Amino acid sequence: MTSGARRPPGELESAVLETIWAAARPLTARDVRAALGDGLARTTVATILSRLHAKGLLRRVPAGRTYAYSAAVEDTAALTARRMHTELDRSGEERPGVLARFVSDLSETDERLLRDLLERPPAADGD
Repeated sequence: MTSGARRPPGELESAVLETIWAAARPLTARDVRAALGDGLARTTVATILSRLHAKGLLRRVPAGRTYAYSAAVEDTAALTARRMHTELDRSGEERPGVLARFVSDLSETDERLLRDLLERPPAADGD
C-alpha cells in the first residue's frame, strides 16, 4: 500500500492464505506478491509468509534460493477450528468452564447443529 493507509489487523494474512488456497501448486513470495498485485514490498510478503509458517498455517519446501509455500489448513473453516482449539488449549484448568460457557451461549440453531454433529458416527480414516 503506497497511500500510507494501514490495513486492518489480519487482512494481509487472510489475503495471502486465500491466494495460497486458490493455487494449484506451492507458491513463492514472488508468486504471492504477483497474485495480490497491489504493490506490496517483497519483504512484506516474505514476512507474512514466514509468520504464517511459524503459526503452522503454511508448509514450505525449498525452491531454489527461496521457499515455496502451500496450505497446512485446507480452508477458512479449518482455520477457525484451529484458532478455537488454540484458545481452548490456552484455557488450562478453566477448560470445563470455557466449554460450558461456550455451549450455554450458543443460539438454538447452533446448539441443534452441535448436537447433530456430536451424534454422528465418527468418520472412517481416510475420509
